[in-house]
Amino acid sequence: MFKAIRVFVVLCYFFFIALIGSLLCLFRPFNPDNTRICGRMFSWGGLKLLGMKITIEGAEHLTKLPPSVVVANHQDNIDLFVHGSVVPYRTVSIGKKILRYIPLFGQVYWLAGNILIDRSKTKQSVNAMTQTTVALKENRTSLWVFAEGTRDRGEGLLPFKKGAFHMAIDAGVPIVPICASNYAKHTDLAKFHSGEVIIKVLPPISTQGMDKSNVDELLALTHAKMKQTIEQLDLRVLS
Repeated sequence: MFKAIRVFVVLCYFFFIALIGSLLCLFRPFNPDNTRICGRMFSWGGLKLLGMKITIEGAEHLTKLPPSVVVANHQDNIDLFVHGSVVPYRTVSIGKKILRYIPLFGQVYWLAGNILIDRSKTKQSVNAMTQTTVALKENRTSLWVFAEGTRDRGEGLLPFKKGAFHMAIDAGVPIVPICASNYAKHTDLAKFHSGEVIIKVLPPISTQGMDKSNVDELLALTHAKMKQTIEQLDLRVLS
């Protein structure tokens, strides 16, 4: 019963912030810092309502961050509340076109300047790649990517798709890994204090001097660093 009430309250908060965020974005549509501001609002109250304790480490790596490709692990729908606390300045993301049909959230996601694509259509995917290069190089905007391509449900880091690493090398910008402990597996929303999550921002990985032949190498390096870090964070959370 407690869990059902908590989920209902969190959903109400979600739509309330989506409404506030939409109104904010109407006054500054497509501003690349809208995502960070909205992310903070979702995270601030959402984590409290979920009963989750969050610890952030390595935040200094986000200070004065140049245009970068941010790669984070994707566990659950409440990643919005968890990762919203660390979205860097002037950062947008790539999302599925279907997101625009979620009431209020779809509007704020679009107005925040995020890039919506239909992955089933090759032409749109290619156009999205062009948009991301422009965003990274010309608009000096960072790009947030869940490189696994789907939720891992807290069962451990899944293999990465190559898109994020192609974009980083094409634009000549660093990869910034952001790791969250596997909260989706250990959080119990039926408890008042539902769980703990540690987020760790790793030092940027340079792509200078790399070309397309280095994509697999960059992907493997990033995946290995993140996998090791997430496993270490899990040990700390469970100890």
